[in-house]
Amino acid sequence: MGISKTSEISVPTKLDYDRASELKAFDETKDGVKGLVDASITHIPRMFHHEIDKDSASSSSSATKLVVPSVDLADIHLDPTRRKTVVEKIREASETWGFFQVVNHGIEIPVLDEMKNGVTRFFEQDSEVKRELYSRDDAVKPLVYNSNFDLYSSPAANWRDTFYCFMAPHSPKPEDLPSVCRDIMLEYSKEVMKLGNVLFELLSEALGLNPNYLNDMRCNEGLVAVCHYYPPCPQPELTLGTTKHTDNDFITVLLQDHIGGLQVLHENNWVDVSPIPDALVINIGDLLQLITNDIFKSVEHRVVANHVGPRVSVASFFSTSFQPSTKIYGPIRELLSEENPPKYKETTVRDYVVFSMARGLDGTSPLPYFRV
Repeated sequence: MGISKTSEISVPTKLDYDRASELKAFDETKDGVKGLVDASITHIPRMFHHEIDKDSASSSSSATKLVVPSVDLADIHLDPTRRKTVVEKIREASETWGFFQVVNHGIEIPVLDEMKNGVTRFFEQDSEVKRELYSRDDAVKPLVYNSNFDLYSSPAANWRDTFYCFMAPHSPKPEDLPSVCRDIMLEYSKEVMKLGNVLFELLSEALGLNPNYLNDMRCNEGLVAVCHYYPPCPQPELTLGTTKHTDNDFITVLLQDHIGGLQVLHENNWVDVSPIPDALVINIGDLLQLITNDIFKSVEHRVVANHVGPRVSVASFFSTSFQPSTKIYGPIRELLSEENPPKYKETTVRDYVVFSMARGLDGTSPLPYFRV
């Protein structure tokens, strides 16, 4: 079953709109949002229509003056004074923004560029090849491609397609990755793992802990590469690229291209995380907020749709995610006191992620459900 051009369909009333059928028809094409754009639609299907967040200003005079912190990681292993300054910047950003960008992070520019190109090649390859990888069952294939993991549970679909793969602790077999991006996915993920070790050291120091503390806790153990493709949208004001959400991991390392669209909610304003050439965006995840007992903040963010595109991004989630795990995580004892008792129950990573994913991107954080 295909989806015809919605420009040729009369707009349904609430009484005759069959959302379930529209979702099913879209899903069965296995062509995602890119398939709609390739069909030259001029009006987006109703399943993509969002109630855009009215609670916070999308733009205001104060928001335009706000800039997400940027941290230069150059020479942090050579200059103790400089490292101390960097740690302080990361501490402040993690406590107040939950987001910061890093430059001179050690990953070569050709690697960043090739990773973005690899994602583009994947989504722009022949549809028949991609359809073979399309799935809604996480356990079926090492790499899964689909559009909207929460398609059937979310209030509205997002204007994006995605493929994702678990890269650590067990690296995929090369033959399980698509040939168009196989080599770069393996290389880029190794580089991100190295950067993650450094970031967890700096975050440990920012908490006043031993540099190895978070790595010894195995916060750096798992890595999931989630690669997004946001096609140009004919009616971006009606939809979102990604709904407001927080990340259900320890930290996320995001590679975004030059187009932009990522926004973070700061002081009730949506602030653009404007692309900085060759920078990586780092954000605190729910699990790091949980183990730091609310010292570091996992902050809501979203991606707006855009007439321009495609936009591509690669979100590398430090988490073992759905993979079996018996390790229990709770608030770090060294950070607790009579004045600062534990605010969260202990949980495994898997239990937290399963709970989070079952709810979909509904615009609210799962963290309150784990409060003591």
